[in-house]
Amino acid sequence: MKVIDLRSDTVTKPTPEMRAAMAAAEVGDDVYGEDPTVNRLEAMAAALLGKESAIFVCSGTQSNLLALLSHCERGDEYIVGQQGHTYKYEGGGAAVLGSIQPQPLDYEPDGSLDLGRVEAAIKPDDSHFARTRLLCLENTQGGKVLSLDYLRRAREFTRSRGLGLHLDGARIFNAAVHLGVPVAEISKQADSVSVCLSKGLGAPVGSILCGSKDLIARARRWRKVLGGGMRQAGLLAGAGIYALQHNVERLARDHENARNLAEGLSRIDAVKVAPAGAQTNMVYVAVEPQRSVAMREYLKERGMLISGQGNIRLVTHLDVDCADVDRFVMTVKEFFAKAA
Repeated sequence: MKVIDLRSDTVTKPTPEMRAAMAAAEVGDDVYGEDPTVNRLEAMAAALLGKESAIFVCSGTQSNLLALLSHCERGDEYIVGQQGHTYKYEGGGAAVLGSIQPQPLDYEPDGSLDLGRVEAAIKPDDSHFARTRLLCLENTQGGKVLSLDYLRRAREFTRSRGLGLHLDGARIFNAAVHLGVPVAEISKQADSVSVCLSKGLGAPVGSILCGSKDLIARARRWRKVLGGGMRQAGLLAGAGIYALQHNVERLARDHENARNLAEGLSRIDAVKVAPAGAQTNMVYVAVEPQRSVAMREYLKERGMLISGQGNIRLVTHLDVDCADVDRFVMTVKEFFAKAA
């Protein structure tokens, strides 16, 4: 029986067509700038996101870290959300490796950072304080899409305060599909944008950092320092090119499956679906903690994988179809019927 894995959209497997694109990719030494497939991917990504330049890296964590290191110096500070990936889920890399101080703030319910609170967090130009240099936003944040109006205001705000603006756009294409706009309408509001190819876009490995030529030149130097030179990386870049060409518009199906998942689970009394259900490909549900452990094991025995205890995130992706959603909802309903 097919395994239904809703833990994350990072669990996707390359399709046969993507594997064929990888096998056919022309390669060279990327550290010398001689891998034609990497060069093509970087140029394609920069053009799509409306930026001057781009760099292909092994992971979203490395992409975000390169951005922070390229925007900030030792003793500088970036303002970020408490639940932001760059702050909470990347091993403290900015502080550990860059001596860059994070200043976390709570997110608003829509996934934004209140710009008034951001302004209050900016440090005075005084030797007692770290120098505030960067605002880091996330789109999507917990599956929520930042509005274009908010992004424009954030852009104007950072410019007027002399700050850079980095967008952790791991799922920026999900945001663009949700808004029905070209991805550049989102990315042009930020100075740098990190994009994951290995989440909803379905590539096995890799992320892209896009920005100005000067910023990407600094990032390329930091990538070398971090051991991120991947030599004949065209094999991986070929998957990224295929993902950008074939797997963007299909994200709408993931969003539809997430909405159906939220709707189906909302009919089960013991499952509380977060307000608004699903904007993109994520559904957040709450189950009594002890019952959630038993539910997770019950699902696993039936070929369905989830993570979390009590508060659970469910993520749809290209390896999950509408029949899988129906089967999952039916099995959760079955579990609580038996547990009653």
